[in-house]
Amino acid sequence: MPVKSYSRHMTVNHPERRARLAALLAEHDAGALLVTRGVNVRYLTGLASTNAALLVRADASAVLATDSRYLAAARRDCAEVEIVEARDVAGALVGLADRPAIEAHDMSVAAYRRLPGEPVPLEGLVERLRVVKDEPEIDALREACRLTDLAFAEVVPRIAPGMTERELARALETRMVEAGADRPAFPSIVAGGPNGAIPHHTPGDRPIERGDLVTMDFGALYGGYHADMTRTVAVGAPAGWQRELYELVRAAQRAGRRAVAVGAATAEVDAAARDVIAAAGHADHFEHGLGHGVGLEIHEDPFLRRAGAGRLDDRVPITVEPGVYLPGRGGVRIEDTLVTRAGGPELLTCTTKELLIL
Repeated sequence: MPVKSYSRHMTVNHPERRARLAALLAEHDAGALLVTRGVNVRYLTGLASTNAALLVRADASAVLATDSRYLAAARRDCAEVEIVEARDVAGALVGLADRPAIEAHDMSVAAYRRLPGEPVPLEGLVERLRVVKDEPEIDALREACRLTDLAFAEVVPRIAPGMTERELARALETRMVEAGADRPAFPSIVAGGPNGAIPHHTPGDRPIERGDLVTMDFGALYGGYHADMTRTVAVGAPAGWQRELYELVRAAQRAGRRAVAVGAATAEVDAAARDVIAAAGHADHFEHGLGHGVGLEIHEDPFLRRAGAGRLDDRVPITVEPGVYLPGRGGVRIEDTLVTRAGGPELLTCTTKELLIL
């Protein structure tokens, strides 16, 4: 059965999001927050801009500042907030509240010094709100993942010896956009043969060869939301060590997915997959975290890693992506995007995880 496609025009309650932020401000005894991170401005207003800031007061009223390039879009999409036209968006807003807080993790020291008074530095308030997604956000992610699955299904049969990593990456990205993606969610990773031992290899002009394992890490962006999927395929009959490595990573990925649950500690989810790999003697060949949140950013809270803290809430999209990387030989990574649900995780990337032999 085909997966339903979704419109980019989501119905989002931005005033409710700002009200939740106002409640957090009360916890920090702050009268307002000057939001300068573009992704956070978008989350709270719907405006996608390279130059905008938002002042959210403790009573949930808000003032949005942007320059002339985005003014018409702001007036169209953000009619429920006061709008100010300015080039210096932070400077235009900071004086509209008594000693407002600022996003200390975003603002540079130089920008902070230009602000009058002594703004209170706070970190991660809007990011805390963004962790749990509403259903329109999950719909957009589901569509991004559908487009990712579709591109894989249509492009992988074209992989053959002689095709370069760069050509394969371009083919995946082109097909996602042709199918309806805004653009690729991030620069695609295609790593063939020994390059598979480099987790974030940049696709180059190395031709794919018979006997290679080829890892593809890519995703579609849809409505501002990022899909993330990795699959590894074999070109020609795999050697014994390649098949064993693949089945090990597949077992680890399955263990990680099964550990995902509302209330599960993020470190315990990481351990569920990591312990499978360590038991096979490859602990030193899996050094990155098991996964991360996805949404308006490709990497966002929460992060699944050994030293991680916190637990998973309901409706939190995350990736589960164990890998084993053997220097000079190659590697395998398998990754899905899924979302936590009270009745068990919902898998958003549905491409088979059986080893495909091309």
